[in-house]
Amino acid sequence: MKMDWWTLGLQTINVVVLIGLLRWFFWRPVADIIAQRQAAAQKTIADAAALAAKAKAAEAEITTTRAGFAGEREAILAKARTDAEQASKALVDQAHKDAAAIDAAEKAAVTAEQQAAKKAWADRSAHLAVTVAQRLASRLDGPQVQAAFLSWLIKAIEALPEPERAAMAAQTSELEVVSANDLTPDEQAEVRTKIGKALGNAQSFRFKTDPALIAGLELHGPHFAVANSWHADLDSILAELAHDH
Repeated sequence: MKMDWWTLGLQTINVVVLIGLLRWFFWRPVADIIAQRQAAAQKTIADAAALAAKAKAAEAEITTTRAGFAGEREAILAKARTDAEQASKALVDQAHKDAAAIDAAEKAAVTAEQQAAKKAWADRSAHLAVTVAQRLASRLDGPQVQAAFLSWLIKAIEALPEPERAAMAAQTSELEVVSANDLTPDEQAEVRTKIGKALGNAQSFRFKTDPALIAGLELHGPHFAVANSWHADLDSILAELAHDH
């Protein structure tokens, strides 16, 4: 068989031209489309990866936020428990203090009542004793008792400081002599003499009767008084008893 080289060459040229045409008009546009689709796919994949990263970051942020909320919640609850415990302790302490104050006040009230009752009984006892003494003293009257009180009055005047006795002696107004019973003229004369001698100066006297004295003699002036009677003594005793209790 004899090969026709011109035919073979023409066919080869046709094949090369066909391949060139196919490459230029078919394979190249297809390759460009494939490349564009690959680029789009890669971009889509990249975008998806970016979205996935953002989602993961958001999830991590949410987890962190939740953890922060949980921690803050625990801190709030812990502080609330601490505050509640402190408030409860403060209430208990205040209740104890109030109870102690009430107990102390009650004890003080009881003590005050006891002391008041004790003082009341002491005052009653003192008044009763003075009343009994007053009744007994009222029976002790007569010349001897009157003489004794006159002697005590003179001693009381003589015991006064000199300036006081001088002021009493310098009185121009009448001095008042008070007795439990009326004095006889002789008794009045004796009183004038002895008091004038004690003062060192003759005085003008007026005499007054006061049964409340029970017994005794007292000397009164405008600015002084020399107490000398059962009544004065019993008042002094009653004051001392009241002071002692």
